[in-house]
Amino acid sequence: MKPNQHFPTTLLILIGLALLLRGVGISQRPLWYDEAFSGLYAEKGLPGMLATTLGSGVEAAAEEHPLGYYLLLWGWMRWFGESPFAIRSLSVLVGVITVAVVFFFTRRLFNPRLAIYLTFLAAISPFQVHYSQEVRMYALLALCLLLCTWALWEGMQSNRWGWWLIFSLSAAMAQYVHHLAVFYLAPLALTPLFFRNWRALDRLVIAAGGAILLYLPWLVHLPGQFAKVQEAYWTQPPGLDRLITTLLSFVTNLPLPGRWLAGALFISWLLFVLATWLTVKMMRRSQPGWQAGVWLAYLGVVPVCLLFLFSQWRAVYIERGLLASGLAFILWIGWAISEGQAPRLVQIGAGGLLILAAGMGFYQHLTYQGFPYAPFAELDASLKYRVAANEVILHSNKLSLLPGMYYDRTLNQRYLADPPGSGSDTLAKPSQRLLGISASDSIASATGDARRVWFIIFDKAIQEYQANGQATHPHLAWLADHYRLEAIEPWGDLRLYVFTLR
Repeated sequence: MKPNQHFPTTLLILIGLALLLRGVGISQRPLWYDEAFSGLYAEKGLPGMLATTLGSGVEAAAEEHPLGYYLLLWGWMRWFGESPFAIRSLSVLVGVITVAVVFFFTRRLFNPRLAIYLTFLAAISPFQVHYSQEVRMYALLALCLLLCTWALWEGMQSNRWGWWLIFSLSAAMAQYVHHLAVFYLAPLALTPLFFRNWRALDRLVIAAGGAILLYLPWLVHLPGQFAKVQEAYWTQPPGLDRLITTLLSFVTNLPLPGRWLAGALFISWLLFVLATWLTVKMMRRSQPGWQAGVWLAYLGVVPVCLLFLFSQWRAVYIERGLLASGLAFILWIGWAISEGQAPRLVQIGAGGLLILAAGMGFYQHLTYQGFPYAPFAELDASLKYRVAANEVILHSNKLSLLPGMYYDRTLNQRYLADPPGSGSDTLAKPSQRLLGISASDSIASATGDARRVWFIIFDKAIQEYQANGQATHPHLAWLADHYRLEAIEPWGDLRLYVFTLR
């Protein structure tokens, strides 16, 4: 049997590995706020989503993300249901397809042997696994951008219009999935200059124009959505430390236990320095394939720098929005280790460190139960049989309300509004109306004349106030002044306080 005949079987094994890693725990891990919002929002269908995204005046851009992923999720939910397993399965499928595309792309970029190794790294990458399990748009964004990258490469090699059409479609789709796609697409569009492929430049301009035309129906509404980001977005301008956390995210994923951070940072930095050194050596020797490897490094690093610089002006820096760059970064590291002319022992050691880093990140992802996760379904089931008609279930904020609401729509649960204009004030009034909820402006109006208040709050929210020198959270202080504390129950990272009228 020829060596190449083994590759289909090996690829199927790698796809099976990717599916296994992405499928582990998707039923057991609780939905958190962003995931619950995705499910609750998508189930409302296109008319409701358009109304809250493209409204006018004060109603404008209640949801700052475009609707590509939400529409796909809406269709998926109509076929497969709304359980956590069902809605997470969409991202799992997208993540597995991404791994398969990595093989076909890198096989063309390098060779089948190296493609198998790089596909293995993509399959076990904890950063990729994490967002292939979430009910969010980031896995789909990475797939669209990877398809765009592959199509650009094939278009430059073959000059066939079919590949340029795929480039246009995938680039437009990426923008319909998330606005941050532009920070990857802009450097990608410079690829013909990178390779000095002047023949492909004119076709790229036409294909890019086609992508812009396809995106034009949404592009005209972009100023309104951008105004929403300016008005209330939870991120802050990133410092240099965010570049370190981005490196950790790409290699090991975050969060990690404090005792692991030093080791994870050492491994990540060592691999980065080693890959850079090996890449420079291959460039100086004009080793075959060096341009393709440097291109991967470029796609792994430059979008990060662009987003970092832009966020000094308008803070939109989130590591998960760089999932496609994280994939390119890992592929570059793998290429440099495999193809760089380093001693065999160094290659084996570096490869082992990559696998160790992936294992650390995957284990932490699988076992992590802290904020913003909590046993919302179990808490709902407990409250359902304990709360009387004249009692109130009150959440300190939306972060615990929406997951609680997703798991049980029949419970009458209320929540307190975020401070107006603050970075946490991101759930606009039109979105609240669409979801069928309404934030209470004050704890007094939320409790009314209730005989008993079941108050739910994250430990982290209490600790933040205590860190600023306050005895407790102001909501708890008000309740203690007007009610008698009956019980405190821990539910993971949540606390349930039961207050009875004096």
